[in-house]
Amino acid sequence: MRLKDKVVIVTGGARGIGRAYGLAVAAEGAKVVVADVADGKPALKEIEGLGAQALVVECDVSREADTLRLATETLAQFGRIDVLVNNAALYGSLKRRPFMEIPIEEWDRVMAVNLRGLFLCARAVFPAMKAQGKGKIINIASGTFFKGVPHYIHYTTSKGGVVGFTRSLARELGDFGIRVNAIAPGFTLSGENEKNMPETGREANVRMRMLKRAEVPGDVVGTLVFLASDDSDFITGQTIVVDGGGVVH
Repeated sequence: MRLKDKVVIVTGGARGIGRAYGLAVAAEGAKVVVADVADGKPALKEIEGLGAQALVVECDVSREADTLRLATETLAQFGRIDVLVNNAALYGSLKRRPFMEIPIEEWDRVMAVNLRGLFLCARAVFPAMKAQGKGKIINIASGTFFKGVPHYIHYTTSKGGVVGFTRSLARELGDFGIRVNAIAPGFTLSGENEKNMPETGREANVRMRMLKRAEVPGDVVGTLVFLASDDSDFITGQTIVVDGGGVVH
């Protein structure tokens, strides 16, 4: 029970990889806050089914008022915030297309959720973590940044920003005992990702890896639990790529 009684917020925690993150930390004894614009009640029931305490907060991470309410409701329910998992992002619903064909409004929305969301959520939880003298912020980046994947230039660019955000924020928050790290998964079979990636694309991802199989949410959760736990207390500012060896950096 490496996370016993720790309070963990997972944004985008209602489904897909975010749901897997919530279940993984719950299994390690954490109290879980599922933050999402989607219905979080099914995830809540699964987490409670593991014997863990949980809370659902409807939250659009691109809206400051929502992120502040997320922190307030978490503190009201559990009294502290130990870990923030900045997982919410736009990806599976995006259409692959050349950069000249991406609507400007879509570019702006991706940046609002994938980057502004990290910024706002980190700001919202910082006062509580500072008062505690300790905290963990785990940002979800992507292997696409290291590869330079075409036809997803807004997503890829936003995930490069996650890496830069992680490094800079870790420098700022180290004096307060707050560790900031990132995980960069490869293409993972989960939710809308499975629906929108052609079979040829899945096969290409497998071929590029050192470990020749598809990636699933269970491949990433171990790294997340490690970064959320006290085992990683002397690690900060890092991005760990979890993709079966598709990227070497």
